[in-house]
Amino acid sequence: MSSFKIEGGHKLSGTIIPQGAKNEALQVICAVLLTDKPVTINNIPNILDVMNLIKLLEKMGVKVEKLSDSTFRFNAADIDLDYMRTEDFYKRSSSLRGSVMIVGPMVARFGKAVTPKPGGDKIGRRRLDTHFVGIQKLGADFNFDPDKKLYEIEAKKLTGSYMLLDEASVTGTANILMTAVLAEGTTTIYNAACEPYLQQLSKMLNRMGAKISGIGSNLLTVEGVKSLNGCEHSLLPDMIEVGSFIGMAAMTGSEITIKNVAYDELGIIPESFRRLGIQLEQRGDDIFIPEQKSYTIDSFIDGSIMTIADAPWPGLTPDLLSVFLVVATKAKGSVLIHQKMFESRLFFVDILIDMGAQIILCDPHRATVIGLGDSLYLRAAKMSSPDIRAGIALLIAAMAANGTSVIDNIEQIDRGYQDIDKRLNALGARIERIN
Repeated sequence: MSSFKIEGGHKLSGTIIPQGAKNEALQVICAVLLTDKPVTINNIPNILDVMNLIKLLEKMGVKVEKLSDSTFRFNAADIDLDYMRTEDFYKRSSSLRGSVMIVGPMVARFGKAVTPKPGGDKIGRRRLDTHFVGIQKLGADFNFDPDKKLYEIEAKKLTGSYMLLDEASVTGTANILMTAVLAEGTTTIYNAACEPYLQQLSKMLNRMGAKISGIGSNLLTVEGVKSLNGCEHSLLPDMIEVGSFIGMAAMTGSEITIKNVAYDELGIIPESFRRLGIQLEQRGDDIFIPEQKSYTIDSFIDGSIMTIADAPWPGLTPDLLSVFLVVATKAKGSVLIHQKMFESRLFFVDILIDMGAQIILCDPHRATVIGLGDSLYLRAAKMSSPDIRAGIALLIAAMAANGTSVIDNIEQIDRGYQDIDKRLNALGARIERIN
């Protein structure tokens, strides 16, 4: 187990470039299984979740060629279907949440797939119903082995179908979409997720020869094709990392520039930070955050307390609520943070309270933050990262705290943020990695 030792109180200065989008990477890398032709993907982040998925695909028989630090070529011409029956496959795939998106491509191309109950963050129950019901509607049969805790999926023939998803699940929509592109006939997916990552996957599949229309909306129509070709694809910058850097600058009173953010793909993220009083400027495709000694939370027009809540795109991504919560502790004013999707993601606030923040945890989904402004002096602490997003929020708190903090279990942070200590140290942070 590794830890971060953080000396707080140091301002950041300079320019930082966000990594490629983690959530998009997990989708498009699984999509290479849909074709026996080479697929080249650029801007892949070197983070644990993504590298573990690539290793899993290699074990399955995908030939992986590293062309540069962030560019890989994949060729899934020879897949070892027997490997999916091995203990090694069960172990690797069960520890990686993104592995569930292997199911769609494998069923579409080979008519069969095996998947254990996937792992990932411990942030509450994350249902697979949307994935499985959608793929079942296309003609697949699912069987669950309770002893081995794995699902066996088989489809003799996939046929297009109309479906109304019970929730606008991003990974669920991606899985169904990757199944439908090779199904016979027309598939209509209503209440589909429409996040930029899903749009990117759709555009990539179309370049491979798929016929997907309605991209960017919650109504996707797929005309099935017999086979797909290879292509080249580039990942968007990671919007979660962009938001994390905005939060770091605000909490430490720093002036930084975030380069090449794909600003038009950030949705309401910049405006949501402005609602907390944080100044930021769009400069071309960059974001400039000036040094701010203080920032004040807005209230609604009628004077009631500001609420920041997650919602399906184009609403605010739930992956940034942990950052908004910690940033609000140093603002002037109060805000209600409402995490609707996952019931355990706010439990890390106990650590922030111990550090000196004033937060009322109303229930597993809601926390009221009483921002103390210049009166907030966070105390250093020893803590552990419970998940990726809480981990980066705790790192932000430690960077703003007085004294030296230690964060254990930083493998959780490494799952989503590439070389975060080195990149922040280049801006003036004092973060030491202890193995």
